[in-house]
Amino acid sequence: MRKHAKKDRQRLLVETIERNPFTTDDMLATQFNVSVQTIRLDRMEIGIPELRKRVEDVANRQFQNEVRSLPLEDIIGDVIDLELDKRAISIFTIEEEHVFQRNKIARGHYLFAQANSLAVAVMGSDSALTAQANVKFVKSAQLGDRVICKVKVDEKSIGHTIRIVKVESYVDNHVVLKGTFEMYPEADSQE
Repeated sequence: MRKHAKKDRQRLLVETIERNPFTTDDMLATQFNVSVQTIRLDRMEIGIPELRKRVEDVANRQFQNEVRSLPLEDIIGDVIDLELDKRAISIFTIEEEHVFQRNKIARGHYLFAQANSLAVAVMGSDSALTAQANVKFVKSAQLGDRVICKVKVDEKSIGHTIRIVKVESYVDNHVVLKGTFEMYPEADSQE
C-alpha cells in the first residue's frame, strides 16, 4: 500500500472520520499505512478530537432529547445507537480505574453497570427500575478494551408491567457478558 502525502492523508482522514466517527487511531494507521503517532499528530494538527471525545459528541447530539429515564451522563459508556423501547448500543473503554491493578482485568461491576444503565436508558418512560437481573460473565475484559454493549427489548414484553431486556456485551466480537434484565418502567407522570 502506498503512503499518501501529508495533505492528502489529512484530507482523507477527515473524510474517513466524517463517515465513521468511531474509527480508532489503530484502524486509521493501518488504513493509511502510517504509525499511530502520525495519525494522532495529524488529528491534533487538523483539530479532530480523540475517539472518546468524538463518541461522546455524537451521543450527546443525537440522544440528549431522546433518553427520558435518566440523564446521559449517568449511562456507563457512550450511547451510539438508540431506539426507545426497542434497542440500544453503547461503547465503554476499559481504563486504568476500571481494572484490578494486579492483572489489569476489568472489574465486573463496570461491565454490569454498562449493561444495566443501557437497559434503563432504552426504556421509553420517564424512569425505570431494574426488578431483576440474570447475567453471566463469559470472558474477561482487559485494560484498553472497547466493550460494545447491545440491549434489545423483548417484543413480547412491551405493554406489560415488566419488560424483558436481553443484553450482550462484546470485546472484539467475543461475548464477555450476556444476560436478561427485568425492567419495571414507571408510569409517565401526566398531571
